[in-house]
Amino acid sequence: MNRHVQDEVHAHSLRDPESFWSHQADQLHWHKKPSRALKLYKRTLSDGTSYQSYSWFPNGEISTSFNCVDRHVNAGNADAIAIIWDSPVTGATEKITYGQLLEEIEVLAGVLRESDVKKGDVVLIYMPMIPAALYAMLAVSRLGAIHTVVFGGFASASLAQRIDGSKPKAIMTASCGIEGSKGPLSYKTLVEGALKRSDYKPKCVMIWQRSQMPWAPLNEEAGERDWQKLVQSAKRRDIKAEAVPVRSNDGLYIIYTSGTTGQPKGVLREAGGHAVGLNLSIRLLFGIRSSDVMFCASDIGWVGKCTSEDLFSNGSADSEMLLVGHSYILYSPLLAGATTVLFEGKPIGTPDASAFWRIVAEHKVNTLFTAPTALRAIKRDDPKNKFLEDAGRRGGLKQLRALFLAGERSEPSLVRMYQSLLETFCAPNAQVIDNWWSSESGSPITGLELEAQAGKDFHSRGTSKALPTKPGAAGKAMPGFDVRIVNDDGKEVSNGTMGNIVLGIPLAPTGFTTLFNDEERFYKGYMKRFEGKWIDTGDAGVIDEDGFLSIMARTDDIINVAAHRFSTGAIEQAITSHASVTEACCVSIPDDLKGHLPFAFVTLSTTNHPNSAIPDEKLYKEVQALIRDQIGAIAALGGMIQGKGMIPRTRSGKTLRRVLRELVENAVHGDFEKEVQVPATVEDAAVIGVARSKIKEYFEGMGGKHKAIEARAKL
Repeated sequence: MNRHVQDEVHAHSLRDPESFWSHQADQLHWHKKPSRALKLYKRTLSDGTSYQSYSWFPNGEISTSFNCVDRHVNAGNADAIAIIWDSPVTGATEKITYGQLLEEIEVLAGVLRESDVKKGDVVLIYMPMIPAALYAMLAVSRLGAIHTVVFGGFASASLAQRIDGSKPKAIMTASCGIEGSKGPLSYKTLVEGALKRSDYKPKCVMIWQRSQMPWAPLNEEAGERDWQKLVQSAKRRDIKAEAVPVRSNDGLYIIYTSGTTGQPKGVLREAGGHAVGLNLSIRLLFGIRSSDVMFCASDIGWVGKCTSEDLFSNGSADSEMLLVGHSYILYSPLLAGATTVLFEGKPIGTPDASAFWRIVAEHKVNTLFTAPTALRAIKRDDPKNKFLEDAGRRGGLKQLRALFLAGERSEPSLVRMYQSLLETFCAPNAQVIDNWWSSESGSPITGLELEAQAGKDFHSRGTSKALPTKPGAAGKAMPGFDVRIVNDDGKEVSNGTMGNIVLGIPLAPTGFTTLFNDEERFYKGYMKRFEGKWIDTGDAGVIDEDGFLSIMARTDDIINVAAHRFSTGAIEQAITSHASVTEACCVSIPDDLKGHLPFAFVTLSTTNHPNSAIPDEKLYKEVQALIRDQIGAIAALGGMIQGKGMIPRTRSGKTLRRVLRELVENAVHGDFEKEVQVPATVEDAAVIGVARSKIKEYFEGMGGKHKAIEARAKL
C-alpha cells in the first residue's frame, strides 16, 4: 500500500529532525537565527538522577508577539482582520485589524513596563473572553515576560494556588464575566478572595472595567488600577514598547494543569519551539492560511474550554481540557496572519443551539474547533439538527472545510452524524477530524492533516487530500511525536493491543521539557515510570494496523468531565473537608452529555452510621457546596453513596478506585453481580462485597431515576 504524504512527512520529522525543523524555523522572523534545530543533553537532578533532555533552536532569539503581529503589519497587511469578537451575551461584535492590534499591544506593553514588568517576569491573566484578554497575552509576550492565564471564574482557592505557584509581578483582570442569561459574574470577590488566601502578593492588579458590572471601589493601597485609564494616559504620552526578543528556550507562558495530588502542575512553554511548531500545525493540520477564518470555540484560560451549559458557573472547574484556547484562538491563527473568532458565549442558550452555525455563516469560518461535549449539548437541544440544516440550505456553511474535535473521546455515532452533515452542506471534501493532545504537548499529537503537503513545501496548498476519518480514532501521529504503545514493563506491544501510550524523546517543538520551577516533579511524573526511555502520557490506547490511534482510558485517577480533567484527590479533599465525612473515594460514572461525572463513596464520622446507602439531601447539598467552593461548579458530583467498610484498598493503603468504578459502571447497566477484576494486593476482599451491596441498594433505592440510568435507558 502506498504511503500517504502524512506518513512521509512524519517519518522525515523523526528520521532527520535537524533538517525538518530547520526548514520550519525558516518560515518565521528570528532576531537571532538559530544555528541548529535540536540539541540533546543530559539533565541532572539534585539527588544525582540524570535523564535525557533536549532543547529546540537553542541559540536562537525570537519574539512571538512580533511574529504574530508586527511581521504582518510590516508585510503590508495592517488592514487585514486579525480578531473578530462575537459576544452574544452583550450583543456586541467587533473587528480588529492587525494594524489596530499592533497599536493596542504596543501601548499596553508600555503600561506594563511602567509597572515594572520586565523580561522574565510572570504576569497572571484572569479574564473573560474579550479582546483585552488577547491584548494582555501579546503585550506580556512583547516585553519578553511570561504569562499564565487562568480561566475567568475559577474559584478563589484555585486562583490562589496559581498566584503562589507563579508569583506574578502583576495581575491583569476584568471587573466581571458575563454568564449569558444569568448575567454578570463579579471578579472582584474572586480575585480579592484569592489574594487573601495566597501567601504571595503581587504589586499591581490591572482591572478592565466592564459597564455591565464595574469594579468599585478600587483599592489603590492594594495596587488596584484602572486598566483603561492607564492606557489612555500612555497614549497621551506616546508610551510604547518595542518587541523584546528572548532566547528560544526562555518561557513564553505557564499553563497549570490538574495533578493527581490535587496540586496543579505548571507546564512551561518555551518561546522558540512553540512558535515554530504552531506555525506548522495551523497550516499542516488545520489547513489555515492568511485569507482564512478560524473559529476555536474554547476559552483562553483553558488549554481550551468545553462549552457546556454550566461552564461559566461561579468557581468553574479546577481542570484542563487542552491548550486549545492559547494555541488556536490566539497564537497559531495570528502566526499564520489569519482571522481568529473570539466568542463570548455558549453553544446553547446564547440564544439557542444555532450559535455555532450562525458564527460559521456570518463570519465565513473555514475551520471550527470544539469539544464533543459542545456538540452533545447542541444535539440535545436540536436533536434533528434543524439549525445546522437551515444554515446549510441558505449556503452559509459552504466555506467550512473541517470540524475538529478534541478534549475527550468522540463517540463514533457523533462523528458519523456530523460527517454526513458536512458532506451535505459544507465545502467539498469537508471532514470531521478528531485529534488528541494535552497541555504537555502544546499541539496535537495525533490527527488527520488537511494540508499534509505543507510539511514538505510549507507554502503549498490543495496538493494533498486528508486521510479518511475513522470514527472513534484520533488520527495518526503528527510531525515530531513518536507515539508508541507499551506494556507496564515498557516493552512495545503489537498493533491492535491496548497498552500505555508513551512518547519518544524528544517531543515535537511545542512540547514541554520541564515543569515551572519543579524539575523533580517533571521527572517523577513523566519520566521515572519507564526509566527515562519514554514520556508517560497517562493515557491508555491502541494503534491499529493502519497506524490510527484510539484513546481508550486514563491510566491514572483523573476523571474526564466534559473534556476537563479532574484529580480524584482534589475532589476527595473537598468532600472530606465536611465535618461529617471521615473518608471518601471518588470515581467516574457515565453521563450522556458530559461523558462522565464524579461519583463519591463516603464514610461518615458519626458513631451511629446511617444504614441507608442514600445520603440525606442536606448532607448531599453541603458536600456539593464544598466542591463548588473549592474546585468549581462543573466538578459537582453525579451521585454519592454512604456506608462503612466499602472502600477497598491494597495492603500498602492505595485506594482501588478502578474496582469501584467498574462496579458503578456495571450497575448503570443493571448488572449488579458481574465480576470485577480484583488485584491480589487487596487488603480485604470482603470489602468488595460490601461495596457491591451498597451500590445495588443505592441504585435500586433511586428507583431508576439516577441520571446515568436514565441516560442508558435512552440508548
